[in-house]
Amino acid sequence: MMKVLIAGGTGLIGSRLSHLLTKGGYEVAHLSRKIGGNPQYPTYHWDPMKGVIDQDIVSQVDFVINLAGAGVADARWTAARKQLIIDSRVKGNELLLHAFEELAKPPKAFISSAAIGYYGDRGEQEVMEDDGPGIGFLPESCVAWEKSIELIRNKTSIRTVAIRIGLVMSTQGGALEKMLLPLHALTSTYFGNGQQWYSWIHLDDICRQFIFAMENEEMEGVYNGVAPNPARNKTIAKVLPKAKGVPAAVIPAPSLALRLAMGEMADAILSGTKVSAAKILKAGFEFEHPELEAALKHLISNKL
Repeated sequence: MMKVLIAGGTGLIGSRLSHLLTKGGYEVAHLSRKIGGNPQYPTYHWDPMKGVIDQDIVSQVDFVINLAGAGVADARWTAARKQLIIDSRVKGNELLLHAFEELAKPPKAFISSAAIGYYGDRGEQEVMEDDGPGIGFLPESCVAWEKSIELIRNKTSIRTVAIRIGLVMSTQGGALEKMLLPLHALTSTYFGNGQQWYSWIHLDDICRQFIFAMENEEMEGVYNGVAPNPARNKTIAKVLPKAKGVPAAVIPAPSLALRLAMGEMADAILSGTKVSAAKILKAGFEFEHPELEAALKHLISNKL
């Protein structure tokens, strides 16, 4: 039985990915700063900030997936918070690189999360993996993050894949969970003018992309983790009530109010990026949930 080690295995994507991997016949273990996070999966200690990792478990696995990193939208972007967002990602990959360099037999592949924040606010431009980074904190942090992934690719013989994750749709966390809340008051909210492009993906499809990247030996380098049909923020606000089967008034949250409440972090919801899924499709990946309304209905009805 193939063994997969996941850093960040208790998060939104990690929890679902662990379930799907186990269902698919893989043995799953987690790397965590806290031992005993999920009793279903053996948990081994690591602490990227302290440079500590359980070397034994790294030597025993066939695949390593890194999803770890401080939440981008969990707290206001102070200087210290920004540094933590970067360090929690970069130091994790640097620690894994050191662990890999000690191995006589490296894992078959290393798959790391990355983010479409790399592209920044690109307006109406459709961006692909070869397009350069945008301007602002999110692109800057993503560039540093991807450099740490590239180091593993360059310094080891391990096949390395980075998946630039888009807006992950799930009722169990992330942006969608928050966007569903106003529906209790029969309203659905969009941000600013609502014209910004949101490149979204169903939770199961992003997990399936990580598994696809593991299993497809020809995959290497950077891939966008988004569905093939991005939608404007206002469109999502209109479709949500339909998907949930409730009437709702679609109303704006003004940009000024959002910036006053969130500071620079408002960039994460007021900017937009129309991201292409062409490369992952060309690699042979098939989406189970490519259309927005059907994807939302599936998530809501299955409480995913």
